Amino acid sequence: MATKQRRQTRIEERIEELRAEIDGIIDARVASIAGESPGVPAGVIRNLLTARSPSCRCAQYIELCSSEAKPSD
Repeated sequence: MATKQRRQTRIEERIEELRAEIDGIIDARVASIAGESPGVPAGVIRNLLTARSPSCRCAQYIELCSSEAKPSD
């Protein structure tokens, strides 16, 4: 049982690390867009960026990165 508990704790730590990293990526994108859109609150920009995948940070990251890769018309 000790191994299982230790493993679960490690997974939880990795999840927290990933969430923090994803938050940093999203925050950087928000800051970039906010610089081009004076007067728009950062919270509004963040909501617009993450609205397509509100379920979890991982889904938000995947959606955000996939929209970057798509060529614009």
